[in-house]
Amino acid sequence: MDRIVAAAQAIAAARRNRAPLAALETPPRDEAEGYQVQRALHDLLLPEMGGLVGYKIGCTSAVMQDYIGIPHPCAGGVFAKGVHESAVRLAAADYVRVGVECEIAVRLKRDLAPSEAPFTAEWVAEAVEAYHPAIEIVDDRYVQWQTLGAPTLIADDFFAAGCVLGPAVGYSSAPDLAAVVGRAVVNGKEAGRGTGADVLGHPHNPLAWLANHLAADGRGLHAGQIVLTGSLVKTVWLKPGDRVLMHLEGLGRVEARFT
Repeated sequence: MDRIVAAAQAIAAARRNRAPLAALETPPRDEAEGYQVQRALHDLLLPEMGGLVGYKIGCTSAVMQDYIGIPHPCAGGVFAKGVHESAVRLAAADYVRVGVECEIAVRLKRDLAPSEAPFTAEWVAEAVEAYHPAIEIVDDRYVQWQTLGAPTLIADDFFAAGCVLGPAVGYSSAPDLAAVVGRAVVNGKEAGRGTGADVLGHPHNPLAWLANHLAADGRGLHAGQIVLTGSLVKTVWLKPGDRVLMHLEGLGRVEARFT
């Protein structure tokens, strides 16, 4: 069996069974192969998870690069069934080990086609329709993620498990994103704080990175898709019953409860 398909099938089975993933028998040999496995995994998961409605970008801030031990951005997919509205109640048991991150999400108003590359932050900004305060839901669905390496983590969507979006703020109404202060609050206590400048200097920079990353493989971003631009804070791991609030100054707030 093709090693790419075999790895994707192993990851899909683990995700369906909520079973912690150990080292793969045929792990991707490098990050490029990791993205090949990721695309094969998406094909396997699409029937049950709905359409691919966007992407998450991990390791865009120094705090997350230090925590994960990867010095550059990594991308994963966001599926329709993983996107929720603020105040949602979610079951912690639906995840292996659920965590949350404080993010600025972008919604696109037009396509960013691969033929338009290379993209700059200024270019992709013109494609933005709105921003959302966002909770990225992440899942530590691994026996020990620290030992798997970036290629396997990329293959499995880099911890992605969905998101919770607050009300949209139109592009023209948004504050200076670099200056936005984001606070992660769990059960009423602050658990982390950062600014929009912490994600590669400005959230439009990871968006440009993603557009160029996809274009290098002949793929693009599409109108209506959402992009989670990276966490302003270190991942906060949760326990059942936790209430989560992300407050992004000038963009609003978003909340969820994990029962």
